[in-house]
Amino acid sequence: MSQQEMVLVTKAELHQLIKNKVMKAGLPEDHAQEVANHLAYADSRGVHSHGAVRVEYYSERINKGGSNANPNFSFRKTGPSTGIYEGDNAVGMVVATNGMIEAIKMAKETGIGFVGMRNLGHCGTLSYFLRMATDENMIGMSMCQSDPMVVPYGSADPYFGTNPIGFAAPCAGGPPIVFDMATTVGAWGKIIDARSKNKAIPDTWAVDKTGHPTTDPFAVAGLVAIAGSKGYGLMMMVDILCGSLLGIPFGGHVSSMYADLSAGRELGQIHLVINPEHFIGLDNFKNNIRKMVDEIHALRPAAGFDRVLVPGESSEKKAQDYEKNGIPIVKEIYDYLVSDDIHFNRYEGKSAFASDTLD
Repeated sequence: MSQQEMVLVTKAELHQLIKNKVMKAGLPEDHAQEVANHLAYADSRGVHSHGAVRVEYYSERINKGGSNANPNFSFRKTGPSTGIYEGDNAVGMVVATNGMIEAIKMAKETGIGFVGMRNLGHCGTLSYFLRMATDENMIGMSMCQSDPMVVPYGSADPYFGTNPIGFAAPCAGGPPIVFDMATTVGAWGKIIDARSKNKAIPDTWAVDKTGHPTTDPFAVAGLVAIAGSKGYGLMMMVDILCGSLLGIPFGGHVSSMYADLSAGRELGQIHLVINPEHFIGLDNFKNNIRKMVDEIHALRPAAGFDRVLVPGESSEKKAQDYEKNGIPIVKEIYDYLVSDDIHFNRYEGKSAFASDTLD
């Protein structure tokens, strides 16, 4: 397969193109601004799977009414450190950003802020929200549920989603520690990539419709959890906290990302923010993290590695490189962004797997 042609853009240009496109689809300017903030952030840090490549999908869902462009938001404190943010099926990035703002407010007052967000759409990368917490010298944790596409340990049928988990902590004299991970061995995007290249996948990534491991990307009927039963436990934990705890659909009842773009997703997400000042003090905490990072950097690298890195360091370096040299965007995506087109029907009627495998 020939290598895709790329276009280099600045973060500011990419942000404006994304904002223009989702406004054309029907979002008000303030919501479009937040979507563009989020997606440009993802691309600027090398997380291209959650950047501009998602604009067409978001635009289609916005235009078809599956993302509420005029939501009625509400926040209800349920205790000194807890609250529920009602998203009214608005674009996920907007709801999750607002929820993090409320969690940070509570953490400043009481030391802890725990906010559950109900009825929101796909929120994108968790690290965006986590860095909101570290920007305020707080520790952040975030989790969200997703479509049923992962087989529980010992099962041949999907039930849970990839249910990502994220964590971030501020560090003295340097960028924060940040990780944002799915609870599956391989992301669904890697299956799509293998299909496009007609390339086999490792037999540890997925199972076929009989529940057996497969190396054929076209035979995939379910993804596999990280670390077997341990990953299964983690994704169940995420779904309980983001679904059952918030009184919204859970597990196999979570709506498909692609099946009906006119319907709200009704997803759940949580943010937990911790204020180090209420424990050992901010400076002591950040200095502890600095000492940990320095000690990890001093470890002997394994064969094939130049240095032992900490979570978030690779994306930090990528951001510096892109700021200097430009962000690479697939030309086909760039052409879409600068066009008057929106392609509202590309995703219609498809499952989260964009195939008939699970039907």
